[in-house]
Amino acid sequence: MNQKMVRRLLCKLKCFFIVMGLFSPCIAQETYIGKYCEGEGDGEYLRLIDESFAFFHPNPIVPNLSMLYQTEWNTFVEGTEWRGWWIQNSYGFSYAVTPFLQEPWFSTLQRSWDLFWNKQGNGKEMALWGGSPTANGIMSSMVAPDGCLGDCARPGEIVYKQGDGDLNKHDWFYEATAAGVVMQAEILLAGRNGKALAYYLPKMARACDFIEKVRDPKNNLFLVGPACNLIAPSYGGVKQDDGSFGKGYLAGLSITYLAALDRMVELYKLFGDQEKLAEYKRRQNNTRESLSQLLTPAGYFVKSLEPDGTKHGVLGQKQYGYLEGVANADAVAMRVVDNETAESIYKQIAEYPGIRPFDFLLTNAPGLDDTYYGWGRTTGEGLEGINQFGDWVNGGVWGTVEGRAILMYARLGKFEDIRKSAIRAMKWAKDFRMDAPFSQRGENTDNSWFDAGKWLHGDGVKIMIDNFAIPAATIRGLFDYEYLSDCLVLRPRVPGSITRYKQKDAVRFGEKKIYLTCLNGGPKVKSATINGKAINIKSPDALLLFYDQLPQEAYIEIITYGGWPQEYKAAVSYPLIPALVPNKNQKLSESAELVDSLKKPYAILNKMHKALIKKRQAEYEQAFVSSIIETFEAYRVRAAMEVLPGYYRPGNDENILKFYALRSIALYDNYEKRMVDYAEKGDPNQKQIAMLFLEAKNSKR
Repeated sequence: MNQKMVRRLLCKLKCFFIVMGLFSPCIAQETYIGKYCEGEGDGEYLRLIDESFAFFHPNPIVPNLSMLYQTEWNTFVEGTEWRGWWIQNSYGFSYAVTPFLQEPWFSTLQRSWDLFWNKQGNGKEMALWGGSPTANGIMSSMVAPDGCLGDCARPGEIVYKQGDGDLNKHDWFYEATAAGVVMQAEILLAGRNGKALAYYLPKMARACDFIEKVRDPKNNLFLVGPACNLIAPSYGGVKQDDGSFGKGYLAGLSITYLAALDRMVELYKLFGDQEKLAEYKRRQNNTRESLSQLLTPAGYFVKSLEPDGTKHGVLGQKQYGYLEGVANADAVAMRVVDNETAESIYKQIAEYPGIRPFDFLLTNAPGLDDTYYGWGRTTGEGLEGINQFGDWVNGGVWGTVEGRAILMYARLGKFEDIRKSAIRAMKWAKDFRMDAPFSQRGENTDNSWFDAGKWLHGDGVKIMIDNFAIPAATIRGLFDYEYLSDCLVLRPRVPGSITRYKQKDAVRFGEKKIYLTCLNGGPKVKSATINGKAINIKSPDALLLFYDQLPQEAYIEIITYGGWPQEYKAAVSYPLIPALVPNKNQKLSESAELVDSLKKPYAILNKMHKALIKKRQAEYEQAFVSSIIETFEAYRVRAAMEVLPGYYRPGNDENILKFYALRSIALYDNYEKRMVDYAEKGDPNQKQIAMLFLEAKNSKR
């Protein structure tokens, strides 16, 4: 046998092993031992996953959730300079993070969404945005129909319609309401708390009834007016002969509401309400069957459909000839469409480079010609400034949408798309410039919202909840979690370049904790064990973990097969500095000394933590105090570590370090105030906790 024949034989054997899932091509078998995960294979991708977890714990290298904790409200806030909680901005993060978010932040997430549920429309009460009925005109005085949620909220205040633009033209915020139901359902399905189910389900049913009122019985689609889509006010409805704007059938509403209905069905199964279950199954079937009317011949969704049948959002049309990014990504990410439709949606996105010019998915491309502020045109009057293509809701980049795009990629095994997107976002995050939205179609060299001289500007530290969706989705996509009434469905989607993956953070499922390891040979489940005991595999397409069969702590090892298609790996450099776990060539940073203003609070917190470990019924307090301590320790490490001058813009490490210190002391001050409240108004257990804090504060040791 000559050398040429040997090479051919080896090539054929290699292809055979790839197909069988026994060999992964082009993998440098590197071992990565991280803080939140570890594994073998692609060390860079493992680092990306590990550092994605860091966003949800105090850490010294990237922004984290403690920096968006609103101490006065005991909730999250939209951003460092935005005092409110927006559904369209927080939806991607909230959905993606639910399986693995730890306390105290899981409870904080629920309280953040309670800002909406506590001001849900009831046909009687005013919005009171700004604190009174007259503070901000119609925004403050409007009274929403029963069940309506809205755009943004804060304690005792809400904006029921999209708050930017001409509110007199805007319909109620239907798709945001549907997204609120999806998110609350995810929290309830993950938490499995009976009291919470009984409390929230009636509110969620009112929200669904509110949406049902705009269902057209002729076609089971939803007839709605301008600015009620999730990334609003980019939907203009339908222009009438008199120049006003009427209603059309919005694809995004059907898609997001169907995602809500899928989850409501599971909740009513869990709750045991057979009458409601039958009703919601009927709504679910009607909505799913109606979706085909919103598809193009190429198999992707339009943005909207006029009552006369005119489609908006079809590439190549003379009018309304654009591709809608948000609704199509959501349809795949939320699993409201089958695999064939998911593939056709992705195929169109992949074949149209204009919708991902800088790795991130645009809301639409090319520019919209059907907004109420620029109908019939893509440039000119009304389409300048932030309304121009690429800067805001018209062809802009939103982290909240990008998170859902990553979930789409994960479902379909498009790991290179995830890698490019998440690495670009990681570079911005390590610059502490998590702008939202990103301008210039995602290039963002000059952000329309945050850079000096425009809109909002400050000390160079920009942290927005939108962009937390990207690391959250990078993690959630690994197992494509689906919570059902009786089980958690796992579909392993570990990147093909990683041969072994172990996740150290627990997955939430009621009171059970799940720790996952995957020996990765492809998308099919070959075998699995729980704490060493074999699990019955009903189908190779997914692993079903039934709640009643899980121990309190379940260590799951999954072996997969089938092989992953080989993907072309683009030359994208990972931002290695600063690093959560240093490379071999980097020095491990020693902790610096705390500045004087932080030393005493840090000492008190450590004493308090030791006291809480010994106390029963104090798990939440332990978690909260641990998180505050971690913010102080992150400051110490950050102060000593190597950083770079900035990946996309000049660095501002002095401001970043100052921000770490300010957030640490703010968290401590908030906790001290909480202890005062516990002492004065708390229940017996809270009064005991307050006494422990007082002892820690007065201790001289």
